[in-house]
Amino acid sequence: MREAIEELIEGTPESDTPISDDQRELLVNILKLRGKTVADVMVPRVDIVGIAADTPLDEVVRLIQAEAHSRYPVYRESLDDVIGMVHIKDVLTYWGTSKKFNLRDILRRVVFVAPTLPVLDMLLDMRRSRTHMALVVDEFGGTDGLLTIEDLVEEIVGEIEDEHDVAQAPTLARRADGTIDVNGRTTIELLEQEIGNVLSEDERREIDTVGGLIFSLLGRIPERGEVVRHPSGVEFEILDVDPRRIRRLRVRPPAAPQA
Repeated sequence: MREAIEELIEGTPESDTPISDDQRELLVNILKLRGKTVADVMVPRVDIVGIAADTPLDEVVRLIQAEAHSRYPVYRESLDDVIGMVHIKDVLTYWGTSKKFNLRDILRRVVFVAPTLPVLDMLLDMRRSRTHMALVVDEFGGTDGLLTIEDLVEEIVGEIEDEHDVAQAPTLARRADGTIDVNGRTTIELLEQEIGNVLSEDERREIDTVGGLIFSLLGRIPERGEVVRHPSGVEFEILDVDPRRIRRLRVRPPAAPQA
């Protein structure tokens, strides 16, 4: 099967079935999935939006309006204790009525999967079981991440935008004054392509993203407006942060030495 797909992609003489560039891209993406696991494509724990089981109706509705997802994991004390998931259409049956609301009454079953599960197996399992969301747990039962069937499909066809999607700020944007705006998940590799080496060899083994670098330097979540200086001379100004993660930063490369 793999050889047949590769023939189609390469357009070799053995294949007399012409395919378009879009079809070729889909086939390439499918082949790339063969070596990927759930851990490679999941939403990381830090980005999961969950709802505490005792949250009142008005707060649940406000969160739904702000986040615009259709499904949310529901937990007791923390995301390591998820007891189910809730669909917004079940919540909205209570809105504007006098019915007593309790999230536990409308919970749906949530599927738990291992981070090592191959992506293609996960996609087939979700399709067969009509499952739209799964929680990724580690060997100790702690929550590692979250996976939706949309995430898996986007690995093949590219990002799917709907009417609720908000345009994302670019990963890296250079400004006229020489500073660079980045988001917290911008890779160090991408940043270093712009400003040269930043990390030491020891740091490079442990740190992948700009946000991870800031956490490593401070040992805590920074405050908005805080400026963090790296030993290399690079300064990071925190532009946007929430209680769980760094969203946007402004990077100031070290000044060039005077001639």
